[in-house]
Amino acid sequence: MTRHLPPTPIDQYVSLPEARLVTTRALLTARENLADTIEARAMMCVHGGAGFGKTMAVTSCLRELEPQEDIRRITFHARATTRAVRHELHAALELPGQPPRYASEFDHLLKSALATHPRTLILDEAQWLQSDQLEYVRYLWDDPYTQLAVIFVGGEGCHAALRKEPMLSSRIFIWQRFTRLTGDEVLEAIPLYHPIWADADPDDITFADSHAAHGNFRNWARLTAHTQTAMERTGRERVDQEVLRWAFSRLGSGT
Repeated sequence: MTRHLPPTPIDQYVSLPEARLVTTRALLTARENLADTIEARAMMCVHGGAGFGKTMAVTSCLRELEPQEDIRRITFHARATTRAVRHELHAALELPGQPPRYASEFDHLLKSALATHPRTLILDEAQWLQSDQLEYVRYLWDDPYTQLAVIFVGGEGCHAALRKEPMLSSRIFIWQRFTRLTGDEVLEAIPLYHPIWADADPDDITFADSHAAHGNFRNWARLTAHTQTAMERTGRERVDQEVLRWAFSRLGSGT
């Protein structure tokens, strides 16, 4: 799948109209790291477990730069061939005409396009890329005329995949790992994340995190949606442990 940065309303994992982007320490670090990587026309790897907010952080930070920076994104959902990567790049760069048939001709076209002006390429779900495809990205980036910054974003397997490629990993400018929110970070971030948590008892937030969310933003999104449904159906104005337990039952967490 190829595209520019997605629109803001679909940043959230589930539909939560009142959910807000929370400026966590990881997001602030990502903002700084991405800006430095792009300024250096370098490569960066953002990695971590599923649901820890990697893609949302990268997308929101780069969206701030998009008016000045040409940003293109490719998201992988299965193992790709090098031929498929060429075709994804052809589409992402919106190059005219049909893709060339021969690899040498294709490579010349891509390198010529990437040399016209600075670009940032986001490779999301990069753990799906294998050695040949990673080497191909390095080959394009290494060309002295391409003006390319590359942001690899992926799960835990992404870090391992890139580390196995010495020629590539030695060129990674910044590595950033996203981890679970700590207990203190949950108490700081979640009241800002959605209005239903704004006046919640901190003990109830901790209870929700320990039983269902586990410091994972994607889990918090699902839990928030179900908790909001419970409050609407019961007419309650404040989160309590009874509605939380009902939400847990939908998530397979607790009783």
